[in-house]
Amino acid sequence: MPEIIEFSGPVLAGPDSERRGLWSIDGLLTFKRPQQVPDKVLEGWVLPGFVDAHCHIGLGPGGPVDAAAAEDQARADLAAGTMLVRDAGSPADTRWMQGGRDFPVLIRAGRHVARTRRYLRGFADEVEPEGLVEAVRKQARDGDGWVKLVGDWIDRGIGDLAPSFPSAVVRDAVQAAHDEGARVTAHCFAEDTLDQMLDAGIDCIEHATGLLPRHLPRFAEQGVPIVPTLINIATFPDIAAKARPKFPRYADHMLALWERRMERVAEAYEAGVRIFAGTDAGSVLNHGRIADEILALHEAGLPMAAALDAACWSARKWLGADGLHEGARADVVLCSEDPLTVPRTVSQLAHVVLGGRIIR
Repeated sequence: MPEIIEFSGPVLAGPDSERRGLWSIDGLLTFKRPQQVPDKVLEGWVLPGFVDAHCHIGLGPGGPVDAAAAEDQARADLAAGTMLVRDAGSPADTRWMQGGRDFPVLIRAGRHVARTRRYLRGFADEVEPEGLVEAVRKQARDGDGWVKLVGDWIDRGIGDLAPSFPSAVVRDAVQAAHDEGARVTAHCFAEDTLDQMLDAGIDCIEHATGLLPRHLPRFAEQGVPIVPTLINIATFPDIAAKARPKFPRYADHMLALWERRMERVAEAYEAGVRIFAGTDAGSVLNHGRIADEILALHEAGLPMAAALDAACWSARKWLGADGLHEGARADVVLCSEDPLTVPRTVSQLAHVVLGGRIIR
């Protein structure tokens, strides 16, 4: 006999779409009432499993972690309702997590690609400009359709943020990834790096703390989304304080980026820039914080429907994953209250169901 779960509450099939009557039959969703009595009935507001669009499973503060630690990371994300992870760079091979019903669906990007000695030690494939194109090709072939560039980092010679690679080389590298069928996303803190990446035809920007009014029309027209990682940007004051004795210019810059973080996200939303939720968990941040990022986007000025959309319906569509559709895998979360009117309920999930299996 098939295993059946009935979801008895309102089904939020989109940011402005509510339905009633949803079931999981052997791990697949249906809106057609089955003849058999359900094995379980779960109450609550139903959403598709959350998406963490910037996460690092397999990465710790010192670089790659072992399989047991990576599993703990994935389970922490799952317990918080994250059922789809876009890996934004990891030095660990996490392919063993893919294909089952034990972990969130994982879309891998391979290792970060960074300039030599211009990123966190042990994280990235570090290359000089002449090696960037080939490094990007390698990561494009090793991942699941994404490559992660480190677009800028502190240049100790000038004492401030600076682009990692020359613009012409970045253009060639992005084109190489596209030739391999992969999209490219880039870590970008500073203002000028965004111009370089937009000129290169980048597919996504991480952090985007340097957004200026001049950038917004280009992001909207080129369809380039941002993943602000606001709970990560909250660490900038600590970074600035540690850097100040040696690099005061850099410290001032990081503080200035932090001070306008909320306004920049609100301005991007108002300009029609697509925004997706990502925690940046796995280096200095703990896993399982997707609700914190959703709430931070709401605090920054996104209506709650848009903040949820950044981690639910649009995020899944962007990554080629199903939402709450007939025949989709039963990856759902249930809130005890309506998340559109009671935002905090996303932090207190009533149930988490992965592939038709009740996790909590």
